[in-house]
This record gives sequence, structure tokens and C-alpha cells, in this order.
Amino acid sequence: MSKILIRYFKFLGTSIVGTIVDTLVLWFLSDLIFNHAYWAEYILSPVISFQCAVTVNFLISYFYVWKDRQVKTEQGEKRRFFKQYATYNLSSLGVFIFRLIILLAIERLTGWDVVICNLLAMGVSGVLNFIINNLVIFKKGKT
Repeated sequence: MSKILIRYFKFLGTSIVGTIVDTLVLWFLSDLIFNHAYWAEYILSPVISFQCAVTVNFLISYFYVWKDRQVKTEQGEKRRFFKQYATYNLSSLGVFIFRLIILLAIERLTGWDVVICNLLAMGVSGVLNFIINNLVIFKKGKT
């Protein structure tokens, strides 16, 4: 049980870094680039900021959070890395769609700024993301 808690706290740290990347890119795009265009501010900006955060989160997860679950062989290591990245990206996309629905619902209900709505939606979808990462993306491999 303590291993899973340690891994979860590492994941939370990774999530904080990803949240910072996501929020800064989202703020930059929504306030400085796509300001006053609803679809660009509330759809396109979160998509771009999400992809930036996914890449950062995957790298930290691969090399830090779940590094003990990486199979170390010369042949196939690069292939496995990119396969995991693709799988990570797809699962993150599913969680992102869930998060985007929550973001838009919060915005419709409250009228709050996209950055605030995004942070709240991230909190709701974070646990689902950890479960998918732990049980699917970085599952224990055969030794």
C-alpha cells in the first residue's frame, strides 16, 4: 500500500508541473493570441495547452514516476517508449474530453474565466488519469 501512495504523490507532483505548463500555455493562448473568439479561446487553446502538458507529463512519468516499470533492453526500447507515448496520449485524450466537458459545463453554469474552469476540471479528472496510468499505461511488465 505504501508503494502506491508514494507513486500517487509522485504522480501529484507530475500533475502540478503539467498543470503549470497547461495553465501558462492556456493563459498565453487565450488572453494574448485567441482573445475574443469563443471557439479558439474555449476549445482550441485548451487543446494546444493540453498537448504541451501531456508531453511534459509523459516524460516525467516515464523517467521518474514509473521508471521501475520500464523494461531495459537495447532492442525495442525506443519502440516501446513511443508505443507507450502513443498509448499515454490516447488515454490522456479520453481524460481530456471528459475534462473539456466538465470545463464547458462549469463555464456555462458560472461564467468564470477559462483558466479557473480548467483548473477545476483538472481536479475532477486527475484521479481517473492516475488509475489509467497505473493500471494500463505503466502496468507492471513481465521481468
